[in-house]
Amino acid sequence: MTTTAPIDDVAQLSRLASAVRDLRVQVAQRIVGQQDVVDGVLTALLGGGHALLVGVPGLAKTLLVQTLSEALDLSFSRVQFTPDLMPGDITGTEIVEEDPATGKRVFRFIEGPVFAHVVLADEINRTPPKTQAALLQAMQEHQVTAAGKTYRLPDPFFVLATQNPIEQEGTYPLPEAQLDRFMLELRVSYPTREDEESIVEQTTGSKHVRITPVLDARTLHGLQDLVRRIPVSKGLIKSAVRLARMTRPSDTDAHPLAKQYVEWGAGPRASQYLVLGAKARAALDGRPMADLDDVRTVALAVLRHRVVSNFAAEAADRTSEDLVTELLSSGWDR
Repeated sequence: MTTTAPIDDVAQLSRLASAVRDLRVQVAQRIVGQQDVVDGVLTALLGGGHALLVGVPGLAKTLLVQTLSEALDLSFSRVQFTPDLMPGDITGTEIVEEDPATGKRVFRFIEGPVFAHVVLADEINRTPPKTQAALLQAMQEHQVTAAGKTYRLPDPFFVLATQNPIEQEGTYPLPEAQLDRFMLELRVSYPTREDEESIVEQTTGSKHVRITPVLDARTLHGLQDLVRRIPVSKGLIKSAVRLARMTRPSDTDAHPLAKQYVEWGAGPRASQYLVLGAKARAALDGRPMADLDDVRTVALAVLRHRVVSNFAAEAADRTSEDLVTELLSSGWDR
């Protein structure tokens, strides 16, 4: 039994798959390899979620986001997060203007860089919590409140953030409430030898790459609606919910590993994103229905930043990613 009516227009899925192929071609002109990361970002975009890219410097995290925004033909803004950045530098601020005709002074709201379809939050952990929190309402509600007024953000709206995992001095770890707003945490690894040779060859020559836009905001919005209409079975939903509940140490479904090593488990957003991510992965492949393999594909990226390990895990040298990996092999899908 499925929870959504089957998609009757196979041509829609075909157009989506074609659009994804075109996006990959455009991104591949600048980004060599990193196919899992590219697919992860596309999964978040089609699912209407945000993504956090974690990797050491020099792995083209920022370039990937910039290239994708060019290929999407969406408005784009980049915010370089620094210790002196203020909330108003992101959301915008009110200024006082004098009307030349009447001489009266009035307040006018100046929109900040968050008013764009794609917002790149570069090195998001390098700014204090007060400024980090400026993104909370935007990421969850797609709107900003300033001086008692609420302003809608462009639709669609995505935050794609980058983070350096090795630099600790002058950084402020993201609170769990903000991490939970990211649909996926994607780990960007070093390239293979062959990929690195291609990177060096491409970036040390005189060739200039021009990215051609292949999707606009209206088309992308339609593809997101199509993704949500992809059907899933009741069994898949039960398995996804079971997997999320297994991470909660106080839950009756808790796995022994969670009871021993987890302080806080994943909340209901994890269950939602496991299913929505599975639908997006099916759409990426042009398939009309999501299955458990799609859930397995997105599970690690959905869960690893939502599981908070305890002191026992630290003493045993087990990270949250290690725990989630073990949970994924524990029979949650039976």
